[in-house]
Order: sequence, then C-alpha cells, then structure tokens
Amino acid sequence: MSQQLGEAGTTGPRLSGRRRLYGLAVAAIGAPLLTACLIGIRDDLRLDTVLLLFVLVAVAASAVGGVIPAVAASLLSLGMANFFFTPPYGSLWVQNPSELVDLVVFAAVAIGVGIGTEASARATGRAERGRIEAAWLTGLANRATRPDSVERALSEARTVYGANRAALLEDDRVLASSGEAGPDDQQLSVDAGGGRRLELSGPERIGQDRSLLDALAQTTGRLWQAQRLAEQARRAEELAKVDELRASLLAAVGHDLRNPLAAITAAASTLEQTDIELTEADRAELLAAISEHAGRLNSIISNLLDASRLQAGALSVHPAPTDLLDVLAGVIAPGRSWITLDLPEDLPLLSADAGLLERVLANLIDNAGRHGHEAEVQVSAAIENGRGVIRVIDHGPGVAPQRLTEIFAPFQHFGDRVTNGVGLGLAIAKGFTEAMGGTLVASPTRGGGLTMTVTLEVA
Repeated sequence: MSQQLGEAGTTGPRLSGRRRLYGLAVAAIGAPLLTACLIGIRDDLRLDTVLLLFVLVAVAASAVGGVIPAVAASLLSLGMANFFFTPPYGSLWVQNPSELVDLVVFAAVAIGVGIGTEASARATGRAERGRIEAAWLTGLANRATRPDSVERALSEARTVYGANRAALLEDDRVLASSGEAGPDDQQLSVDAGGGRRLELSGPERIGQDRSLLDALAQTTGRLWQAQRLAEQARRAEELAKVDELRASLLAAVGHDLRNPLAAITAAASTLEQTDIELTEADRAELLAAISEHAGRLNSIISNLLDASRLQAGALSVHPAPTDLLDVLAGVIAPGRSWITLDLPEDLPLLSADAGLLERVLANLIDNAGRHGHEAEVQVSAAIENGRGVIRVIDHGPGVAPQRLTEIFAPFQHFGDRVTNGVGLGLAIAKGFTEAMGGTLVASPTRGGGLTMTVTLEVA
C-alpha cells in the first residue's frame, strides 16, 4: 500500500516526462497518418466530418500525455485540416467564412476536450489516491497492537515521501526512528499530538502533501500511545499473575505445611511426655506418623523447588535410553497394592531423563491415588505411532471435560475436593515431560475417572 502511494506521488497524480513524450508522439504521428488516410477521399467528405476525426487525435494525445500533447495535437490537426481539406487546397487561406468558423470551433473544442480528458484523469487519480491513503492509514491503525507498529509506520512514511529518515520524537528524545538522515537533507517537523512530533529528513520538496502528512503524524502518535498502553497492560497483567501466584503459594504453604508439621509436633510431644505410659505399639504408631508426615513435607518442599526451577528455566535435562520398569521400581513403594502394571515384555527403551521421568510418574500416581482414595490405579505402556505411550489410569471422581486443561495450572485446587497437596504435582509433571520433549494430556477414563497420558520418543 505504501509503495502504491509512493508511486502516485505526494502531491497528487502527475504525469512523467516519458508519458508526455509518448503523447507528443501520438500527436506528431496521428495527425499526419489520419491525413494520409483521408486525403484520397477528401472530395467525398465534409469538413465537419474531417474535423471530428481530428478531435479523436487530440483526445488520444491528451489521454496519453496530458494537456501539452493535447494542445500540440489540436494545433497540428488544425493546420492539417486547413491545408489539406479546406479550399483552396495546399494553402492556409480559408475561402469560405463558415469553414473558418468550423476551424476555430474545432480548435477550441479539441483543446477543451484534451484539457477536460486530463482533468478527468487527474480527478480519478486523486480519488484513487484518496482511497489508497484512507486504506493505508486504516491499515496502520489496525496494527496498533503489534509491537513493531510504530517502526513499520515510520518505514512506510519514508517510502511514501521518499525520505531518508523518519522519526517520532518527544521533546528532543527519539522514541522511534527508521533510516538515516543525509548531510544535506531538509528536515520537516509535524505535530503528532501528546507533545510528540513526526520528523522527516530528505529532499528539498519533501512533505508537500501536508494533509496526508498531518494525518500520518497523528496516526503515528496514536500508535505510540497505544503501544505504551498495551505494554502497561501487559506489565499489569504480569504483576497480577505474580501477585496471584504469591497469594496461592502463601495459602498453600500456610495450609499444606502446617498440617504435617502439626502432626509431627503432636506425635513428638506425645513421645516426650513422661507421665504417659506408652506401649511399644503406640510408640511404633507415633514414629510411623512422624515418618509419614515428614515424607509428605519432603514431597511438598521438593515440588516447590521443582516449580521454581521450571519457572526460572534452570531445569537440567539429560535424556538417555531408559527402561520404564526400572523407573517404576523407584516409584512403587512396598504396600502400594492398589497399583497394577500392564507393561509389554518387549517394550523398548524410551528417550528420557530417568530422574525426571520418575518424578513425573510419582506425581501422577500420587495424584491418582489421592483423589481415588487408593482405589485401583493402573499403569500401562505401549508403542503407538512409533512413540512410547504411558498411561496412568484411575477410577476416581474424574474431572469435567471443560476443566481438563485447568488441572495443569500451578496451585490448582477444585473447590469441591479435599486434598492434602499443594497443587503443584500435575504442573510439575507437565513441565518435566515437555522438558524431555514429550507431552502430557488428560482425558476422562471410560466408566469414570481420569487418565493421564505421557508420550515420549523411543530411544
């Protein structure tokens, strides 16, 4: 669009020198050629008919080259009509006064038609240019949300005006610029609103079309303002997310760390009391409670640390050929009889970081067991479409289909669920899986429940 404006010129449509030469050529060739065609039958033609035909030459010259070729064609045609088609032939003398009137009227009409033809062409060109200008400015305004909208507007302004440099300034500070100014460039400054100005550097005749330049300057100023507002909105949104994350973290830490700490403190205090007589079974139960809740604390803290590593982009991944059964051996602790395995004997090695994959599967299995109240959880594996697919299938309450994508958000808890977790397990599992080049998706289990599907490359 800016290229079209540049080609049309900045002061309206003007004909090039080559077009004028072509128009003069039409005049110089058209009139003699028409004379040569008609001279053999001039006795059978009336002078007004001949003059109408010469008018066509003037119109053609005007359409090609503008006013100057039209006048030249009219005068040349007038001379040809007078010399060859007006008695006495071969002379510029006009014998009949009515024929002299015909010749004068022809000259006036031919010149007037030529001028009118060019004026109409110029009006059409101005209308087309106005349409292009409006479309161009609208296109610039519609790109307001793009981060490079101001720079693109300045670049297109250089194309339209043939400028070497276009810059948006506020006081003496350059907000954005495009191109470099030459040592002999003229500078033109236009108000862009809000204390800003558009400055063009280029040839002496730069910026003659001030109406478009003023509109361009105002549009560029609005683009800058829109860009700044969009940036402020993004920053505000980021701060809101940080605040939300901080609030969620404090709530999670305040609730999920306090419970196991309270249980550990109560059990330890009971063991320390000397006025209470405890049996060996009681002591073993209290020690088991301390161990269980300490393990839960360790899991929560590990998840918090893993989440911070993911957030900071500091996760170290070392993929290698990995045996899934070896990984599961570190996940399935003794006493977890509610976990069943369905692994093919010929399952190939997977390309994964064994430590990260263990954390992924541990979080998925823990999540399934916690929400399924330790009902049966099945872990299956297969090769599908050349990739390894691991599924952790539970038959718990499940998740509504429209909320499946929400469960991977950090600190995510559904209001109708009672859980002992911080809400980071699934977020970490997804982050670790994607860091290994795999995918993790959730889907409903047939008959009720949730199925988590991990897909990894085969080693």
